[in-house]
Amino acid sequence: MASNSSMVTNSIEDYNKAYKAGKKEYQSRLMRGELPTLAVLDEILPPKGSYSEIPLGLVQIPADQIVGTRTGGRSSAFASNFMPILRSNTEFASKWKSLCTSHQNEGIRDPIKVYEYMNKFYVEEGNKRVSVLKYFDAVAIPGYVTRILPPRTTEKENRIYYEFVDFYSLSGINYIWFSKLGSFAKLQAAVGKAPGEMWTDDDKLNFSSVYNRFAAEFEAKGGKKLSITTGDAFLAFIGVYGYDSLADKTTNELKDLVLKSWEEYTLRQEEDEIDLKMNPTEEKAPLLNRLLPLSSQKLKIAFIYEKTPESSAWTYAHELGRLHLEQTFPDEVNTVYYDSVTRDNVEEVIGEAITSGCNIVFTTTPIQVQASVKAAIAHPNVKILNCSLNTSHRYIRNYYARMHEAKFLMGAIAGAMTENDRLGYLADYPILGSIANINAFALGAKMINPRAKVYLEWTSKKGINAMENLKKNQVSIISGKDMVIPEEASRFFGLYSVEYEQKEKDDSAEENRNLPDDSAKDTEMKVRNLAMPVWHWGKFYERLIRTIMDGTWKYDDNTAAKKAINYWWGMSAGVIDVICSQNLPIGTKRLVDLLKSTILSGEFNPFSGVLYSQKGIIQDDPDRRMTPEEIVTMDWLAENVIGDIPKMEELQEEAKPVTAQQGVEENKPVV
Repeated sequence: MASNSSMVTNSIEDYNKAYKAGKKEYQSRLMRGELPTLAVLDEILPPKGSYSEIPLGLVQIPADQIVGTRTGGRSSAFASNFMPILRSNTEFASKWKSLCTSHQNEGIRDPIKVYEYMNKFYVEEGNKRVSVLKYFDAVAIPGYVTRILPPRTTEKENRIYYEFVDFYSLSGINYIWFSKLGSFAKLQAAVGKAPGEMWTDDDKLNFSSVYNRFAAEFEAKGGKKLSITTGDAFLAFIGVYGYDSLADKTTNELKDLVLKSWEEYTLRQEEDEIDLKMNPTEEKAPLLNRLLPLSSQKLKIAFIYEKTPESSAWTYAHELGRLHLEQTFPDEVNTVYYDSVTRDNVEEVIGEAITSGCNIVFTTTPIQVQASVKAAIAHPNVKILNCSLNTSHRYIRNYYARMHEAKFLMGAIAGAMTENDRLGYLADYPILGSIANINAFALGAKMINPRAKVYLEWTSKKGINAMENLKKNQVSIISGKDMVIPEEASRFFGLYSVEYEQKEKDDSAEENRNLPDDSAKDTEMKVRNLAMPVWHWGKFYERLIRTIMDGTWKYDDNTAAKKAINYWWGMSAGVIDVICSQNLPIGTKRLVDLLKSTILSGEFNPFSGVLYSQKGIIQDDPDRRMTPEEIVTMDWLAENVIGDIPKMEELQEEAKPVTAQQGVEENKPVV
């Protein structure tokens, strides 16, 4: 054991080192025009009486979140980093040295007393203890904490803080922070917790281990130089690799993955992370590139399907797109497809496609995003695209179509053709884009028929007979599913009118065999098809492949601002259309052609002018158009829609994975 004299000598040396660190911080902040001493809570609190105080008891306080004092009495004795700035011959210095000796002998054990405000901590008792412990690089300091809850406001930081308060009540974790709204709820879901589910002690220990391992590697690589928090980076990381898998990673594996996925973190620095490409690029490749193609290698393209073309209209539509590619580029392109790909084997299937020589991979559902990103990071020379909307990943590109443009036209047709002003809309999943489709349909109907009401039913809700509900509401025209497969000898797709006639129930009757599964079998429905929307995936894929062939692919990437690239093309790109039935009157067809031409030219946006939701005014400027980002993230229903957006717990199990991945904000996991 060291002698008293050596301990005293050590404490003097330690104080001098701490003093130098304090003076350096003090001067550095002065040069930047910042407060050089400790922040004082009393000087930043809102007016007395506008906040409440809540005792949290004894808490392990992250040392780097202790930023100041409660009152101004001691703030001038420390630089902003809690290092001392009073000379070595002062009484203050003597007490600091004594505490230093005690800490080295037996450790500082007495908890401090602090106030927490906006997840920052301000010391009431124990400033010198904090200073000594910070000098010795303590990670956490025990203290009795009183939380000061500010009044709720609409400011971003205030809203994030209240999200943290809710999260803390479940987890007791105070050392992670985010810069974007909704992140605490996403973290709760990412670690496998249901909304409102409490964390066990084991959950907290496991999380601390995983998070701290990641934080060490991220910050060692220079993460603190980024404008995001370590929590932002961690959430991006587990969004790609999953939370549970981190515990099994060696230090070297973790270090390698953190480095390889660095662009995912730099992306989070952007206020708007996604660059929506509304139309195919018109930029021409340099002449030399066109005369001398970058590569004469034949493109081998893989399509990854969740279901089979025989069982899924969505897969069937993409399969038609694949066949279109082969017919369009018989000498340049070779394609393969993999169907019935589950969430459990999608990584393996993508890997198999790449191993077989595929240099382009299209994954065709949102739930394949995570596997797509992992594969793209591991294989940077392979171009991987995922069919989803509003997805923020740098290593892949995403693509989707503006179906709401077609739905607006179909709504206009429905408004013109209805005889009782009652329209039906069958929706599947409450995901990004689907709400815009519903509202566009409702707005199109209202434009032509101000009395039109749209009865919304979700086919993915548990315990719901959607067709029976529409029948009860005497709906005369229905917007059903967009596509059918050849094996379905059904007319229940697109926009169709229905007439209900009661008849004796006969399950064997031929005319009942083609009814939707959830329709009433004792009701005969006379169906007349009016119009249908078309997804021209073949044209979408063709235009994407041409950008790769002619070398213009790279021009979509703005190197000045690292953003995720999402292609969101519509009628103007030829990837969306509406086919009208011969059953439509000539005047209605002319109306559709007129509206289509205004959308094609960009003169008209379905979401322009004054807009009302079920709850009030959404947009009050008659000259304003909603931005593409506002349309994508729409989470409200138009005033003439009768129905609601279902919550996650109301959905059937098969609808939950894609809704968790791409659900509108109202359906995102909430704490």
